Amino acid sequence: MSGNLYTRLLQGFPADRERPCFLLPGGRSLSYGWVEHESGRMAACLRAKGVMPGDRVAIRVEKSAEAVVIYLATLMSGAVFVPLNPAYTDDEVQYFLKDAEPLVYITDAQAFVSQAASYAPLVNAVTREGVDLASIIYTSGTTGRSKGAMLTHDNLYTNAAALCDLWRFSSADVLLHALPVFHVHGLFVALHCALLSGCPMVWLPRFSESEVLQELHRVTVMMGVPTFYTRLLAGSRLTRDAVANVRLFISGSAPLLATTFSEFEDRTGHRILERYGMSEAVIITSNHLEAERIPGSVGYPLPGVELRISGGEETGVIEIRGPSVFSGYWRMPEKTRDEFTEDGYFVTGDIGRRDPDGRVYISGRAKDLIISGGYNVYPKEVENILDEISGVSESAVVGLPHRDFGEAVCAFVIGAGEEAVLIAECRKRLAAYKTPKRILFVDAFPRNAMGKVQKNLLREAYADLFGGARSRL
Repeated sequence: MSGNLYTRLLQGFPADRERPCFLLPGGRSLSYGWVEHESGRMAACLRAKGVMPGDRVAIRVEKSAEAVVIYLATLMSGAVFVPLNPAYTDDEVQYFLKDAEPLVYITDAQAFVSQAASYAPLVNAVTREGVDLASIIYTSGTTGRSKGAMLTHDNLYTNAAALCDLWRFSSADVLLHALPVFHVHGLFVALHCALLSGCPMVWLPRFSESEVLQELHRVTVMMGVPTFYTRLLAGSRLTRDAVANVRLFISGSAPLLATTFSEFEDRTGHRILERYGMSEAVIITSNHLEAERIPGSVGYPLPGVELRISGGEETGVIEIRGPSVFSGYWRMPEKTRDEFTEDGYFVTGDIGRRDPDGRVYISGRAKDLIISGGYNVYPKEVENILDEISGVSESAVVGLPHRDFGEAVCAFVIGAGEEAVLIAECRKRLAAYKTPKRILFVDAFPRNAMGKVQKNLLREAYADLFGGARSRL
């Protein structure tokens, strides 16, 4: 069989193609037969536009079922899918277009569907090898220019197949999909699990507490980012009765607070399943469906994934290799070489540790490591202390330039309290060099599209808080 991911996904479609794939707001639905037919038409349209295997097709549109079939059509035609965040400015997009050089660039999914209306559907997907490129996913680029992670057909299929098995996806499931589809979480994790198991998706254009609560009664699985769960918990409608039909809640893309984990269990009886992934490897670790789920742990490496802590230390940078690890950065051979060890492990840049039983815990990003007075401070350790203090909803800890210490620990907090009281509480449980020199209260954190706190923006905005960096001789 061809290694084309589209062909493999098609094997999971239900025999009855009239079965719904997309359950849309307002009671409408679109069947798996519609998905197959429209993917074929759009693939024929791409071919008519001269798209050949290996050519890039870039898309920058709002979430829709049509956007998904454009993705599938791109795979079917043997081309390389390049999804772009519709929130990008025109100036930002110019970088991606110059770098990826797509043969086709789509900004209006409905208009493209109209263009494809006159084409007879392409019946057979273009033959591709598993090692051939399927998609380029641009990293967030919080520092430096964005890098295009190259993911192959095998990368994406093996990861999705492992998740379907690990999370016991079946045609009896109904997935609540409220994630964006320009990101690996919504596009490669949620979508692929549904398509490979031939189950319907409640398809929401974006996350809305009221819409999600309205739909929870008819779904069995929900995938989300931590912000989804905190917003659901903020209201009174999230009860055990509201989630009576749900078998699994999954969280990823950003750290889930232990307090959110515990409160969600108290309210619903469900222990959220956490997993860990990134653009360069999709999902790397996951808690197991049947095993105990421990707050703060992202579980165990997926089958075939080798994970180690660099230098053999208890805590350090996580390095991985395995079937879902990307093939490199698009047109950045030097950067690719820098990010892999001599024995083939990808250096993730995430700080973590493993328990003796193999459980993985993430402490933060290596670039977020604070070196204060020559001592290493892992922000997550300080955040865990702050988040347990009454009145604190969430915290973010960064290092800011300091004339004497090089960097000083500074915490930003959403919630209520007094700075001196919080600092004193931290001092009881942390070494002096780890205790924040300042704690500032804010109304909200700057976040990216997946809810991750953009600590680089906090560092930039408050760079002069301590009077600047120590002079270097």
